[in-house]
Amino acid sequence: MLRKFLFVLPILFMCGFAHAASYRAALVADMESGRVLYSENANVANYPASLTKIMTLYLTFNALEHGRLHLDDYLIVSNAAAAAEPVKLGLPAGSKIKVEDAIKAVAVHSANDVARVLAENLKGGKEGNFASLMTQVATEIGLSNTNFENSSGLPDDDHLSTARDIALLSVAVYKHFPQYWKYFGIKSWTYNGQTYTNGNRLLSSYPGCDGMKTGFTNKSKYSLVATASRDGRHLIAVVLGADNKDVRASVATSLLNRGFKMLENGTEPVVLNTASASGQQYNTTPINENNPLAKYTINQNKNNNLTPGASGVQFGAFSSRDAAARQVKNVEQSLGVHATIEPASGGLFRVRVNNISETSAQSLRNSATAAGIDSYVFH
Repeated sequence: MLRKFLFVLPILFMCGFAHAASYRAALVADMESGRVLYSENANVANYPASLTKIMTLYLTFNALEHGRLHLDDYLIVSNAAAAAEPVKLGLPAGSKIKVEDAIKAVAVHSANDVARVLAENLKGGKEGNFASLMTQVATEIGLSNTNFENSSGLPDDDHLSTARDIALLSVAVYKHFPQYWKYFGIKSWTYNGQTYTNGNRLLSSYPGCDGMKTGFTNKSKYSLVATASRDGRHLIAVVLGADNKDVRASVATSLLNRGFKMLENGTEPVVLNTASASGQQYNTTPINENNPLAKYTINQNKNNNLTPGASGVQFGAFSSRDAAARQVKNVEQSLGVHATIEPASGGLFRVRVNNISETSAQSLRNSATAAGIDSYVFH
């Protein structure tokens, strides 16, 4: 178990942001390259609150991708799920909800009862088992400072993450499951006659914003992940521990503006670690600011003897064909295999090696890991 979290003193808006306001950590990065452009306290432990549900949905999308779930399947609501604390849909025990509605309930309304429904249905009826799987998968995709204790982000002293890890998880959703990215951009959703509005204000206020998730508990304070596209570039901003909703929206807006400006001007990355000594930091080894979000830490065995089969490896999803073509070249030069470009929903382009065995796919993924190339195995 992780050591108990010690609160990080709030820090002030810095480096030309619009006005003074307090928050705990911030980060803005290029979603295509994984390059962090600006960060403050990105490796400092924080309570992620409902940003946790990004992982719950990541595992839901994985189940859909592998055919273990279907969007029109129905899930049963248990007594434990029905008793979950607000925010919730208020589903009665024994009722059912369609998988696609469950995804929308979590992505738009951040419903704790529905997050638990997904967790229980995906992992043998026990949320604790699902939380263990969440932490295991987090480690596999490179989240080095994250521990999950539940599927929703409800308060637990050992339920911790960092701005860097939340960014990496969000980028993994975007790259691994682009066909489901649209759910994070839904502004409002109507279910059983009631309309729920997404708490991410930037979906309406920031040009090009296409996602992603908000979070709040008394301990975590207000957090936000927001993504936006401009001129063929796709950025992600993470804000943790803001004083209120206005602050988290303002900080995220400033981060995105700053990030796009840095890309335009070719400015070098800025990394600040300004936490007071009273705030606990864990595993504070500096991350590679040139490409930190693309560095995964699974096994590193190289074996490119590919045999035929029904599996494959995806090396990312990109907003332009040119970017996908660059990745194809990178894969060929680094791994000695030829990948293909496949159109995906949302105007994205996936880079994939198809029709290989599970063993070959795992070996290829391990080789990609050793080369610093983001990838995942699909079936």
